[in-house]
Amino acid sequence: MSSKLNSYKFQQMMENKKSIEKLFYIFITIHLIIWTLIPSLTNHNLPLDTIEALAWSSNLDWGFNKHPPGSAFFPEVFFRIFGNQDWSQYLLCQVFVVISFTVVFKFSNQLFKNKILSLISVLLLESIYFYNFTTPEFNVNVCQLPFWALTVYYSWKIFDKKEIHIRDCILIGFFAAIGFLSKYLFIYLLVAIDLLFFYSIFIKKYKKFDFKYLIVIEVFIILLIPHLIWLTNNDFTTIKYGIARTGFEESIFLNHITNPLIFLGKQIGILIPFVILSLFLINKLKFKINNKDKKLLFLLFVNFVPILLILLTSVLTGSKIRTMWMTPFYLFFGVLVVYIFQSQINLKKLNKFIATFLILFILSPFLYAYISITKTNKRTDYPGKEIADLIQNRWNKNFSNEIVIVVGNEWHAGNLSYNLQSRPIWFNEKIPKFFKYNGGVIYVGNKNSLKQTCSGIFVSIKDLRVCMVGNK
Repeated sequence: MSSKLNSYKFQQMMENKKSIEKLFYIFITIHLIIWTLIPSLTNHNLPLDTIEALAWSSNLDWGFNKHPPGSAFFPEVFFRIFGNQDWSQYLLCQVFVVISFTVVFKFSNQLFKNKILSLISVLLLESIYFYNFTTPEFNVNVCQLPFWALTVYYSWKIFDKKEIHIRDCILIGFFAAIGFLSKYLFIYLLVAIDLLFFYSIFIKKYKKFDFKYLIVIEVFIILLIPHLIWLTNNDFTTIKYGIARTGFEESIFLNHITNPLIFLGKQIGILIPFVILSLFLINKLKFKINNKDKKLLFLLFVNFVPILLILLTSVLTGSKIRTMWMTPFYLFFGVLVVYIFQSQINLKKLNKFIATFLILFILSPFLYAYISITKTNKRTDYPGKEIADLIQNRWNKNFSNEIVIVVGNEWHAGNLSYNLQSRPIWFNEKIPKFFKYNGGVIYVGNKNSLKQTCSGIFVSIKDLRVCMVGNK
């Protein structure tokens, strides 16, 4: 009797628009708290990509050896606010995820005019591990999320409305540029949106060409100019790194077949929980495709075209597409599924859907915590703070000035840059000749390489070879 009563109350609450919006904000708040708290309590060190981003951010530039500058800028903002508190970097990750969910929710509201369907569109995303299990590591993939969502949202606004506002065009150019400066793969979304407008204007003639569209391109290019200058001056190092990561240069004919098939297999595997959760809502897998449905056209382009383009890239070049690269690509999959099957969605099955959702919602952080605690050879088990304290103590005994530079790889030297009291600037191999500094330097590396580059005091701390140069 009590379970039926609770079910009835829940159904009543779901029928109230304000209650649904409250539920959404409760959901994203709990998501933010859980996924900030769990890694903060179970990890001893920040993940590799986050340390790498913080190493770059210690000396912000318009690009770095592996990626454009976006993923380094935001961790540095949080570092300036909170200092070297690990929880703040986990919080940053979840802020980006929660912003993305909020944009998807608002987009869904405009599309459906139905708060329940909008909420379901977001809750479905919790079944895709890109938006929970992998989010505690701030990297270029997580960095794209809010800008991917915002670019789609404002593109919809100018696609849907007859009157185009200059503000919306400026915002699309702005968010698209930040997304691209987070990771070059953002270009797949931009090409998909360009193809959508080309198809709508010149083929189907749903829309008329408006010169205001050019504002988007102008804003986008203007914001990219500093990075393009940096890229030219640095021998296009980030592009070369990206190509090397795909294995394109070593590609053989068989890779043109196997790599796309592996890519497709992984995407199917990733989406299995999403499909299972969706089936708890849908009565029958029946739907009709209306060729004149502009909403469906938009959703198909922003969801499938970027994936088809990246698959085509793999087929044509034989490139290996890494699974984590697909992180932002599925942000609007929930909206697409709900839109296609909205006439088949049975709200009476909502309780079963919520129960299954809660199982996934609880299981994911539990598994993360279990793996984090039981496996002790991960990057997040590295004693970064302990090593930094030992080095700081050794430095204080030998030198009077503070450490201003660390030289070494992103992981070992990056951890020192993040954890040392003075927040020294990080350099990878050597200090540039033009760089002027006043203070001490720490070199990290193997014994032989250090002897060639450093004439200071050599110490070994926790199997880490360190050379210190400072004023006594």
